[in-house]
Amino acid sequence: MATKVASKKFKWQLDFASKSRSSGDIASPPGFNPSAGQVNSEVARDNDQSHLILKKSWDIALGPIKQFPMNLLIMYMSGNSISIFPIMMVVMMLIRPFKAMLSTGATFKVIEGVQATGQKFVYFLGNLVNVGLALYKCHSMGLLPTHASDWLAFVEPQARLEYSGGGMSLL
Repeated sequence: MATKVASKKFKWQLDFASKSRSSGDIASPPGFNPSAGQVNSEVARDNDQSHLILKKSWDIALGPIKQFPMNLLIMYMSGNSISIFPIMMVVMMLIRPFKAMLSTGATFKVIEGVQATGQKFVYFLGNLVNVGLALYKCHSMGLLPTHASDWLAFVEPQARLEYSGGGMSLL
């Protein structure tokens, strides 16, 4: 009975005792050169390292664009009233992208090659998008001088069409 069980080979079972194994049983590992019979570890390591550097650099480049939805939500939640909290949020929204744009060289210091300029350009555009969001928020709060009366003393301010207070419209 024991000889029947020992001679039966399962699909998942490997026999390491026999010397004759066909190459079709097990796939060669990555980086194995069958003609040389040895592993090219340096080539595989260099390829993996360059791939990881490229992936990390694109993660850095796309960082400001990934921050845009969160910044948009924060600006929506802070409201349009002129108070300390929304003004602090807008100031931080303006300062952070400018600091990031000025330190682009230090951010991409480890990245070299042809794709570095494209990644820097994407990083710069992402920061400009965040600055645009902050400027739009300033405009919606009424902090930007957009009318002639904001600049010139002799020009009459823009007339309001309606005033509201207490939840009802006053004409």
